[in-house]
Parts: sequence; structure tokens; C-alpha cells
Amino acid sequence: MFIQLKTFKVKKGSAVEMIERFSGKGIIEQQPGFLDLSVLHKKRTKEEEEVLVLIRWESEQDWKAWETSEIHLAGHRERRGQPGPSFILDGQQHYYDVIGFKTADT
Repeated sequence: MFIQLKTFKVKKGSAVEMIERFSGKGIIEQQPGFLDLSVLHKKRTKEEEEVLVLIRWESEQDWKAWETSEIHLAGHRERRGQPGPSFILDGQQHYYDVIGFKTADT
């Protein structure tokens, strides 16, 4: 299993916009190897809010296929040269191989 973790720091009061952006139905759900997507909101913040988007893939190869797919790249091309939302203060991405995994049944 492979994890893509996107972390966004946004202006106080703007987390709802990020949550809506990633919570709606999209094309990613139809991609081979896509397992699930979770949107997390950090509860205790003072000056800014934090939203995490955790995307699980069956494998790193499935994620790479999505990242390089024409449908994914076309979405980025449409926004090229346009400023991102002004409420986003910082954004990062991290990638992880899942080494251990437990469920309620294991």
C-alpha cells in the first residue's frame, strides 16, 4: 500500500473551502489502484487551520499512473498560470510506503 499525504495550512475560517474541494465526487475514485481518500481537519488551532488529505493507493505504481495520466495533467494545465486560492498559506505533499496495517479484524 502507498500513501499520498497533502497538508494545507489555510487562513482561519477557510478550512471548509478546502474540505469541500476534496470531499466531493471526483475522477480519482475511478482510477485503478485507488483505495480511498480521507479529509482531516485539525481541531485545535489558534491563528490558522490545517487540512490534511490522505489518499491510499494499492501501490506506488498506481499512484504514479494517476499522477502522469492525461486526465490528471489536463486538470493542472487548465489552472496553469492562475494564482491558487488566496486562503492557502502553505501546502506540502509527502509520500509513504505502508509497512504495517491493522484492522479491527486483525
